[in-house]
Amino acid sequence: MKIQIFTLSLLCASALGASGEVLDISTHSTSLVLNAVEGSPLKIVYYGERLAPADLDAIHEATGMWQDAYPAYGYNPKAEAALSVTHSDGYMATDLAVSHTARTSRPDGSTLTTVTMTDRNYPFTVDLFYLTRPGSDVIETWTAITSDEKKPVTLNRFMSGYLPVRQGDVWLSSLYGSWANETQLTEEPLPHGVRMIKNKDGVRNSHTAHAEVMLSLDGRPSETSGRTIGAALCYPGNYKIFIDTDDGDYHHLFAGINEENSAYQLKKGETFTTPVLAFTYSPDGLGGVSRNFHSWGRKYQLHNGTASRPVLLNSWEGCYFDINEPTMAGMMADIAEMGGELFVMDDGWFGDKYPRNVDNSSLGDWVVDTRKLPHGINGLLDTADSIGVKFGIWIEPEMTNTASELFEAHPDWVIKAPALDNRGSRGSTQLVLDMANPAVQDFVFNIVDTLLTSYPRIAYIKWDANDPVNNAGSQYLTSDRQSHLYIDYHKGLLATLERIRAAHPDVIIQACASGGGRANWGLMPYFDEFWTSDNNDALQRIYMQWGTSYFFPAVAMGSHISASPNHQTFRRIPAKFRADVAMSGRLGLEMQPKNMTDDERRVVRRAIEDYKKVRHIIQQGDLYRLLSPFDRKGVASLMYVTPEKDDAVFFWWKTETFMNQQLPRVTLDGLDPDRLYTVTELNPIDRRPLAVEGKTYSGRYLMANGLPIPNTHDVEYHQNTDYASRVIRLTAKE
Repeated sequence: MKIQIFTLSLLCASALGASGEVLDISTHSTSLVLNAVEGSPLKIVYYGERLAPADLDAIHEATGMWQDAYPAYGYNPKAEAALSVTHSDGYMATDLAVSHTARTSRPDGSTLTTVTMTDRNYPFTVDLFYLTRPGSDVIETWTAITSDEKKPVTLNRFMSGYLPVRQGDVWLSSLYGSWANETQLTEEPLPHGVRMIKNKDGVRNSHTAHAEVMLSLDGRPSETSGRTIGAALCYPGNYKIFIDTDDGDYHHLFAGINEENSAYQLKKGETFTTPVLAFTYSPDGLGGVSRNFHSWGRKYQLHNGTASRPVLLNSWEGCYFDINEPTMAGMMADIAEMGGELFVMDDGWFGDKYPRNVDNSSLGDWVVDTRKLPHGINGLLDTADSIGVKFGIWIEPEMTNTASELFEAHPDWVIKAPALDNRGSRGSTQLVLDMANPAVQDFVFNIVDTLLTSYPRIAYIKWDANDPVNNAGSQYLTSDRQSHLYIDYHKGLLATLERIRAAHPDVIIQACASGGGRANWGLMPYFDEFWTSDNNDALQRIYMQWGTSYFFPAVAMGSHISASPNHQTFRRIPAKFRADVAMSGRLGLEMQPKNMTDDERRVVRRAIEDYKKVRHIIQQGDLYRLLSPFDRKGVASLMYVTPEKDDAVFFWWKTETFMNQQLPRVTLDGLDPDRLYTVTELNPIDRRPLAVEGKTYSGRYLMANGLPIPNTHDVEYHQNTDYASRVIRLTAKE
């Protein structure tokens, strides 16, 4: 399995110990200590704040931790295991012992530590890898499992990693949700028993739950304080994260591919590589863990993660399937007039024999419908050039419909067991192509490559995936390999994406999957961003984007201004509030601009103008979450600060309205206490400036006292609404 490798900075301790058995895998601020005695199981001794050399010498006696670093089923079958194997002779006991360790320094400054463990009874090995990267406090771990047994062995469970956490007042923070209600936050103390988070969708894996968790070791989670561990499984397919709390002293965290219906047959000489499990530690609470992941993700994981993203208009909610040249040209002109930089034509532009007028046909037939677009894609590109915006396009290359020329030619390409009928979504017509099949991989690559080669001016692709695996079975895989379907699907997908990125590294590609179904670090090396949710309602977006920010930076988070009333909730929200919420991510629009009022257009134009001045702060800055909407205090607030702490953007949104309500004063964070900051409101609509407009305050004052924010806007009577929001820039004086 081809897995993108991300850098972790492994810095060895001053020595490996007198007998060479202590491995200190350190980042700038954290240490992972392993005991690797040849002939014995690899042990985890410590994980947490970086150790001094003096502490390292006696750390085992201090922690008392002595857990297998990769527990295998065998000697202790009552305990949960990271690895479970049926060997070629039918027996299931695996007995791993360290046989070799190695450390490799790379030209980019990253360090890879490899610990090889060999079974005492079988020609069977497991390599554990630990990677660190310069300037990152994230450690990445994964395994490579190799069998040299004469007959195939069966991998029944194959976790990417395991981490023991000492019992105490430990709380779990995780994300759950559903379509149009993604990334809701839950916080709970860890009980005895098993807490399971998993996905079995087959294609998309972040709608109902996320493959990322945080563990707060000092009680109820805090944004600013408390020892906190974060873990993220970097895998786009079915996953399982579970925490087993038994009658011992530890919570046992396991994370990896979901092994349900996915037993893997390993042939002689074959190696199975698990996806990366990325983890980090911070003494600065949830916020510290988030900033660690954001910094690592932008620099090492997200495609072009340090580049600015353009302000765009997507056509979907503006015209849905009613694609035609005049509508596209009008929307391009509108976004250009408001200061936007990119227009994306969504679904409905393709199909010959089966025109794409509704969602139950045509997928796979990626030819322009010249009845809608007589001048083709080049005509639209010419229009975009003349107007002064870039052009993007929607595709869904992993899917087909029964009503399509592709399905008529290749019914054997879809995922389906022989005994099952084709049952999909959207009138039972939409089906998933089998990415385990090399012919399908070539087809998907050619879709994208042909599109971008034929039309090199295309700057952006919205890559959608709207269906789960149904009709479980592969027409390509042999009968004895059917349990490989879910794994081989994503192996094929990642291999295809790697080919696409090698050929087209500069095109922005968004991962969309019925909204936020593909917000996962396993895909982000090939994508520049993800679509956070199909729900653009600004009030609900505050909650969804808050949860998403636990692990993903703003530069990756598509956030659009929608119409009013909203197309999902039918809520009527003023343009100022809609813009102020969307500005906290990668700003875009999802509407028909010609239906906007003059006041709405004026507000949005100003929002785009101001956003472009501060997007480097929002998209690349350090995030500080100040007041959570999940706390139900009537206000939500966060801010972004440049690493140099010389510029910041503060967001404040009122989430409830009652007469004579008393809203909490929000204190700021992340500023330099000894620097002075000048206050400038962005996208203002009030008749009079804020009382603090243009005033200067020290970072120390702002972090202790905050700023006075009025509960309402000072506008004409007929412009009053029950919404209020503020975006404020804080610029350090030289």
